[in-house]
Amino acid sequence: MPPIPDNSHHIPALFQEHKSYPSINLSRSSIRVTRDGIKFLTIPTRFRQITEVPDYSYNDIKKEDIVIDIGANVGAFCIRAARYSDHIFAVEPVAGAILRENIRLNDVPVQVIEGALGDGSPHRVSWDDCTVIAPTFPLKKIIAMAGGCDFLKCDCEGAEWLINPGDLKDIRRIEMELHLPPIGGRPAPELLDYISRHFIFEINRVPAHGPLGLFGFLHATRKR
Repeated sequence: MPPIPDNSHHIPALFQEHKSYPSINLSRSSIRVTRDGIKFLTIPTRFRQITEVPDYSYNDIKKEDIVIDIGANVGAFCIRAARYSDHIFAVEPVAGAILRENIRLNDVPVQVIEGALGDGSPHRVSWDDCTVIAPTFPLKKIIAMAGGCDFLKCDCEGAEWLINPGDLKDIRRIEMELHLPPIGGRPAPELLDYISRHFIFEINRVPAHGPLGLFGFLHATRKR
């Protein structure tokens, strides 16, 4: 496998890699290139590595936008978003080691925040057959760490219902996967009510053959 470019100069000390990510063995990896030219490691893991994100819309990201990708997995959304903006922050509790390698491989200015959306205390987070104890952060804290947020992508297996609606007040665009039990907890009506009052939105429902508990994909643009 060819050497991976090091773009660690893009990552401030606050987001430097920690030790709780599951380790990876790069000697067993190869590189796959997607149809749109994104490079991803192919490496055996106990969890799915998501490399395509056809359900999200992101071609209206502006050059100056601060983009936060919550639930980044191995970088399918955030690496593509970096084609539009230089201010991309990826929040990931499980697949961070591979995410960082994919960021280096594509030489893009994506900064990784290790952890998950939550209430601010450490939680057990599982993705397929991999479980870690991860720090969690309220959305307000994640936004502060990123220095703001114009565009929010959120796919966090039900933790979206923990968002304080007021934390969305400065966000222009939202792309969010919505979950129901058994994937996530009960929906928070106040979150959907806030979005319905302040955003023009649509929810693309998941077909009947989709996984139980996946409600749909929210696409929202703040009203002018």
